[in-house]
Amino acid sequence: MAPLVSLLLAGLLFLALLMVVVWLLSLLWHNAGIVDVAWSAAFTPVAAAYVWLADGWPTRDALLLAMVTTWSLRLAGHLFVRVKAEHPQEDSRYAALRAHWGASANPRMLLFFQAQALAALVLTVPFAIAALNPTPALAPLEWIGALVWALGLIGESTADRQLARFRHNSANKGQVCQDGLWHYSRHPNYFFEWVIWCGFGLFALGSPGGWLGLHVIPLMFYVMRYGTGVPYAEASSLRSRGDAYRAYQQTTNVFFPGPRRARGI
Repeated sequence: MAPLVSLLLAGLLFLALLMVVVWLLSLLWHNAGIVDVAWSAAFTPVAAAYVWLADGWPTRDALLLAMVTTWSLRLAGHLFVRVKAEHPQEDSRYAALRAHWGASANPRMLLFFQAQALAALVLTVPFAIAALNPTPALAPLEWIGALVWALGLIGESTADRQLARFRHNSANKGQVCQDGLWHYSRHPNYFFEWVIWCGFGLFALGSPGGWLGLHVIPLMFYVMRYGTGVPYAEASSLRSRGDAYRAYQQTTNVFFPGPRRARGI
C-alpha cells in the first residue's frame, strides 16, 4: 500500500501545480474552458510519472502508457478544437458559475480547478496499480481490459467524427444529428467514454490490489450519465433545438445504445 500512496501523492502534487498554472492562463484568456483541455491531457504525464517511479514490468508499462496517452491526447485535442472555436465566448457551464459567484468568481474558480485536480487523481488509481505490477506476463483480465478500452476509443472517436461532420454541413443548422451511432443513443460519446473507463478498471484488475481501481467504473457512469455529461448536454440541446430535440428524446435512448422507439412510446 505504501508504494501506491507514494505514487498518488506524486500525482496529486503535479496535478495541483498544473491546475494553478491553468487557472492563471484562464485569467489571462478570460476563458475557464481550458481546464477541460488541461484535465484531459494531464493523465498522460501522470501515467508516465507512475511508470517511471514504479518498478513494474516494461511491457505492461508500455501498454498502459499507450492506452492512457492515446485516449488522453485524443480527447484533449478534441476539446481544444471546441474551446478554440468558441473563444472568446466561454462555455456556458463556466459562464454560469461566474455569474453565480459574482465578485468572488476568480478565487472560487481556483478552488474549483483544484477540485478537478483531485478528481483526476482519483481516476488515476488504476494506472498506479498497474504500474506497480512486476509480473512478467499479462493476465487475461488485462487483455480483456485492453480490448474493452479499444472498443470504447473506437466508439467515442467515431461518434465525435459523425457529429463534427453533421455540424460542418450548413444545411443541418438547427437540426439534430441522428447519423451513425447518434441514431441509437442521444449521447454515444459519453457512453463510449464510460466504456473506456470500464477498460481501465478491468486492466487494473489484472494486478494485485486491482479491486482498488474498480471505483472508476461506477464513478464515471455517474459523471457521464447524471453529472457533468448528459444533463448539461440535454439542457443545451433543448435550448438550441427545441421541439426537434424533444422529438429525438421520444425515439432514442438517452445513454445506452439501442433500437429506436416509435414516437410517443
